[in-house]
Amino acid sequence: MENAYSWIDFAPQQDAELLDSYSRTITGVVGQVAESVVHIQVMKPVDERTGGGRGGPQRLPQIKGEPKFAPGSGSGFIISTDGFVVTNNHVIENARDIRVSLADGRTVQAELKGADPSTDIAVLKIDVSGLKALSFADSERLQPGQIAIAIGNPLGLQHTVTAGVVSALGRTLRASNGRLIDDIIQTDASLNPGNSGGPLVNSLGQVIGVNTATILSAQGLCFAVSANVAAFVAGKLIMEGRVKRAYLGIAGQVVNLTGRMVAANRLEKNTGVYVYEVVADQPAYNNEIRTGDIIISFNGKAVSTVDELHKQLGADAIGRSIELGVLRNGQKILLHAIPAEMR
Repeated sequence: MENAYSWIDFAPQQDAELLDSYSRTITGVVGQVAESVVHIQVMKPVDERTGGGRGGPQRLPQIKGEPKFAPGSGSGFIISTDGFVVTNNHVIENARDIRVSLADGRTVQAELKGADPSTDIAVLKIDVSGLKALSFADSERLQPGQIAIAIGNPLGLQHTVTAGVVSALGRTLRASNGRLIDDIIQTDASLNPGNSGGPLVNSLGQVIGVNTATILSAQGLCFAVSANVAAFVAGKLIMEGRVKRAYLGIAGQVVNLTGRMVAANRLEKNTGVYVYEVVADQPAYNNEIRTGDIIISFNGKAVSTVDELHKQLGADAIGRSIELGVLRNGQKILLHAIPAEMR
């Protein structure tokens, strides 16, 4: 009986030691990375119909004769000592004025180096040197359950820290332009408006993701673009100002195939991409594609959705002849097309 009471007395002390260890980890990381997290202020035109859009400014009364602008804000983080800053595309999209507030209180004008709506990543440049930069971790090595720490400016409250774990990996989100963002990290580290663009970091202070979205109708479901995707896109934006992607100059939607179509053509999947519009006079060569065709393969790889077709239309497809498998009048035929670069 005495041993039982001794164990009960010891348990709270052990828990306290574990909590202190956890607390030391969080505070240590915050002290290490907070200097590299910035507050981003923008001025955006106000949309009368939506009040500014996702995370944007709310509707303000118009002064007669003047354009309507309203402030918006978000977060970002420094990735180079000479002033490159990563944030979300939706934070700076359509902004007429972008300013970055540093941890030491300075506010400086920022230049937009490039933005990629397809991954919701943007890169800014500020004319400040000697900055402390964060490094990207290899997000392929992440595991569900490991510590995730978010630092940002939710609701304008600068350098707010929330902590949780990596809840799941490999999620997808729909970008503002309709494309799917792959390799999304799900976390329960709380995010609020203004956290967008801030870093999600691990216990070593390395960036594992860029905070991007929450599901308003759910509790504890927050998402970040993985570090590997963000680092690749940021590099392209810095070097080239954009991420190159191909397009075919068509409009399509997913359609179910009949069992007869699948069996007769020995198809792997029972859906395809129905072409309901072919845009003529485009840089892309699409003359062999007809309205009503159903795309089922791209260079021999099965295609069953628009998202799968988008994945095939990478930079390496630009200007190259590709082979499309389509169903026309229920029969499979092969066509050739040459995708152009999306602008």
